[in-house]
Amino acid sequence: MPPDRQGTGPDGRPERAAAVVVGGGLAGITAALALADAGLRVTLLEGRPRLGGLAFSFRRGELTVDNGQHVYLRCCTAYRWFLDRIDGAGLAPLQDRLDVPVLDADRNRLGRLRRTALPVPLHLASSLARYPHLSLGERASVGRAALALKGLDLADPALDDQNFGQWLARHGQSPRTVEALWDLVGIATLNAEAGDASLSLAAMVFKTGLLSEPGAADIGWARVPLGELHDTLARTALDKAGVRVETRTRVGSLSRIEDGAWRVETDGERIDAGTVVLAVPQQEAHALLPAGSLDDQDSILGIGTAPILNLHVIYDRKVLKRPFFTALGSPVQWVFDRTEASGLTGAGQYLAVSQSVAQDEIDAPVAALRERYLPELERLLPAARGAGVRDFFVTRERTATFAPTPGVGRLRPGARTRTPGLYLAGAWTATGWPATMESAVRSGTLAAEAALTTLGRPRDRLFREAA
Repeated sequence: MPPDRQGTGPDGRPERAAAVVVGGGLAGITAALALADAGLRVTLLEGRPRLGGLAFSFRRGELTVDNGQHVYLRCCTAYRWFLDRIDGAGLAPLQDRLDVPVLDADRNRLGRLRRTALPVPLHLASSLARYPHLSLGERASVGRAALALKGLDLADPALDDQNFGQWLARHGQSPRTVEALWDLVGIATLNAEAGDASLSLAAMVFKTGLLSEPGAADIGWARVPLGELHDTLARTALDKAGVRVETRTRVGSLSRIEDGAWRVETDGERIDAGTVVLAVPQQEAHALLPAGSLDDQDSILGIGTAPILNLHVIYDRKVLKRPFFTALGSPVQWVFDRTEASGLTGAGQYLAVSQSVAQDEIDAPVAALRERYLPELERLLPAARGAGVRDFFVTRERTATFAPTPGVGRLRPGARTRTPGLYLAGAWTATGWPATMESAVRSGTLAAEAALTTLGRPRDRLFREAA
């Protein structure tokens, strides 16, 4: 029988001020920090050898490689709090102002989505007026659709069942407009094309990011490997907060014991505690949840997943002058320069190509992906023509996000379960956001807030809401 290790008081009974967090992704790290900051004794259990969940790094020869390119926006106030809490904000700075280069491979044109300091919606007016990838009429139609979108009530549950692509068509958006603008943003944030996305989630993205305040959509990304933030710095913050962190530790069962406390069993120990936060993917949470924990427990298995494919190309020379760009008229979506962050030295350059909505290619052989994408990069980047390719490799996240399909909102559970002392966290839970780093951190704070309220230790919200 695995030994007891933590969570019992002097009388041998489970300690009410002890908590166990299962899962060491952003949701679990956040929940653990918030609970520890409120004075609880916290144990964090993670099955992988590292923290960070699906936003991590690994070594490949002399390089440090992120499994995928992750960005956040200025309106991501929870993730920005997280960066501050782990002393990592300076390593993942935001743009001074939104500026997205958009290359059209078919027309050989460069457009830019840039904001000014003018109030919403005028902050994007000059950029849209000069956007070369849409006709004058299409640009005008975008303005009308944006006003209609701004008028939607995000609290209206009927939006969840509606299809964003159909809504755009009803509001005069041509297929070209959807491709060159709405999907340009939506695919990267929702991991779905407009025709497969819930209107509720899409409206939340566009209203919050583009129509709330001028700087809301300014982009930030890590200038260091993600592992330095989500593993190294996060682990340091957890250690300083007094959280006991156990990696390579998988939870096998979760059960109620005497006095209404919880028993968490792993292959190496048994932990009794008054509070448990399950911060794991929906399928894993379903397997661990005791029967009756949710009104319709099997419904969370209806939350589908969507993949993201990342291509990593090491050139023998510099081929991209910008830090990133996105593309039209090409299978290439977003391209980032990761040279400095990876530790690559010399005259070469490392580009990371992030491909959302990758259902058709997630299992494609590396050779086939190389044959398809290297010529596309040469078409987009003339400097790549004739450049040598030192390395080409692929990372695949088959369940990178939950699928933001119409109706998914009613399947996402809140932080509280029907059983006292048991809480849920994870980007897939009911945060109101799509599956982003922001949603993960928000879920961790919601679970911690719910637990602390139950314990009679309510705390103020850790971060301010975006305008």
